Amino acid sequence: MNVIYSLTKRNVKMFFKDKGMFFTSLVTPLILLVLYATFLSNVFKDVYVQALGGMPIDERLLNGLVGGQLMSSILAVSCVTVAFCSNMLMVQDKVSGALYDITIAPVKSYQLAFSYYIASFISTLLVCLFASAVCFVYLAIVGWYLTILDVLLTLLDVILLVMLGTAMSSVVNFFLSSQGQISAVGTIVSAGYGFISGAYMPISSFSVGLQKVLGFLPGTYGTSLLRNHSLTSAIEELGKLGAPSEAITALKNSTDCNIYFFGTEVSQAVMYLILVGAIVLFMGLYVLLNVLRAKKLSKSNNKQ
Repeated sequence: MNVIYSLTKRNVKMFFKDKGMFFTSLVTPLILLVLYATFLSNVFKDVYVQALGGMPIDERLLNGLVGGQLMSSILAVSCVTVAFCSNMLMVQDKVSGALYDITIAPVKSYQLAFSYYIASFISTLLVCLFASAVCFVYLAIVGWYLTILDVLLTLLDVILLVMLGTAMSSVVNFFLSSQGQISAVGTIVSAGYGFISGAYMPISSFSVGLQKVLGFLPGTYGTSLLRNHSLTSAIEELGKLGAPSEAITALKNSTDCNIYFFGTEVSQAVMYLILVGAIVLFMGLYVLLNVLRAKKLSKSNNKQ
């Protein structure tokens, strides 16, 4: 445990010491919030007004709905993209030769693997908790309708998505070994994950075939959980003001609060099971890859 602790401490320090990587990870969620609030808030407002058939809505409630959707989108993307950014240290150690220096010491393969995972998880979680705090402050300003339970469940969603993002990035980064590969993967994840997870555009707006495909991806359910916990209380307020139940259901469907897998609605309990299962799957794969590499290195050393 002392070895894992020392390596984890070293990796966390390296992440925060790299001002460029840390600053980019920290600022990206803030930039997204500013861009969303500036360019997309009016679009989302029009969508809500149309979905409710022109029903008059209090401006603060409308802002609360829009703010909740913006917050869930930002957190859904950041939990994964920041994880890929913070976990790049694993690849940079290969490129710089630091990994060779570390492995000269009596460090076991699993200790090294877990230290990278834990350090990336800690670094990513700190950034995403900061982003969550900023989003909560934004909601408090424009329209706060969250309950204490909503806040706690949102933080739980963030933790699980950070674990998922760290596990996925650990598996992907395991195969990278150059600066060019780091840049390529970072660009692809940053540009593509928001779309395939439904963070940038609701999955309900995609074609039926694409919706079925995205139903197999765990990120879809992480985004839906964040949508539910940031929007449900505000949507319930609409119901109290007299919005028809059909309009409420249509609103939940259009914002991905309700997710359907081949026509069957997926409950939140099942969404959590899918997220946890995906985390276990990717972590197991990461461990297996490291075990296989350790055996390969052991055989190579024995031959020499």
